[in-house]
Amino acid sequence: MDKTKILFVCLGNICRSPSAEAVMQALIEKESLEHKISIDSAGITGYHAGDPADDRMQRHAIQRGFHLSSVSRQVQSPKDFNEFDYVIGMDNQNISDLQDLAQNQNHLAKISKMTDYCTRHNNTSVPDPYYGGAAGFELVLDILEDACEGLLEHIKNE
Repeated sequence: MDKTKILFVCLGNICRSPSAEAVMQALIEKESLEHKISIDSAGITGYHAGDPADDRMQRHAIQRGFHLSSVSRQVQSPKDFNEFDYVIGMDNQNISDLQDLAQNQNHLAKISKMTDYCTRHNNTSVPDPYYGGAAGFELVLDILEDACEGLLEHIKNE
């Protein structure tokens, strides 16, 4: 059986999407599903390509036991759309940008928004914490923990 492949996407791939990747990886490992699910993250832009996650995001994540080990990269179309089963944007602008990058209906069908999988939070997006303070980074992690749990349940129930 092929692995389910998930790509998390935000603007620069240094805060939200690497955090989603780390949270999801922790859940996958907790449930011993590494053989069934693989994940990655990318940014709409390549501004931070090759860089590690934002230091502030890393500090907040590590306090919750999440390790942001990914290196930023830009979304590659059509390669990423062909490789991944889920291409998940963090906010409406990411979704719009991903839709613009999609080359066919199959690609479009793979796009969803991270908050679509939330079961406890009613946020309509994962807000970008880059220009804010500590509370913004904590909110991102709160939403991502909820959404990743919901996404994992969604995948297990498919």
